[in-house]
Amino acid sequence: MISSKKLNLYFYINRRGGPKIEIIKIVGIALVATFLALIVKEQKPNFAFLLVVFVGCVIFLFLVGKIYEIIHMLEKLAVNAKVNMVYIETILKIIGIAYIAEFAAQITKDAGQGALSSKIELAGKIIILAMAIPILTVLIETIIKLIPS
Repeated sequence: MISSKKLNLYFYINRRGGPKIEIIKIVGIALVATFLALIVKEQKPNFAFLLVVFVGCVIFLFLVGKIYEIIHMLEKLAVNAKVNMVYIETILKIIGIAYIAEFAAQITKDAGQGALSSKIELAGKIIILAMAIPILTVLIETIIKLIPS
């Protein structure tokens, strides 16, 4: 386990201008890919689409480290607050499903498949609802216990 001092130092070092520089890199990569896709689209539209999908995946992979940092901090906060980790894990899974469904839906829309994109969004919402039921059940039970009978 990483000590609290090391963790705080790590986040302090990464915060000093880190996010500003990272967003500039991401936007730069995206803009270059956009311009290349516009140029290539006239000659080879399939290649332009693949370029956009590839750059989207590269940006996502670039953010995996940040996602790990966020998850690690949330887990640490949950342990310090003595929150049951099952709830935190479920919430993180729900957030992950939302992001993955949105990413896939956007790629599908870019490919010109709006109907399929809508189905992906619907599937994501249904899966999120199914995963949220245990948390909602505990929440309702807690509220009922608080109400005097």
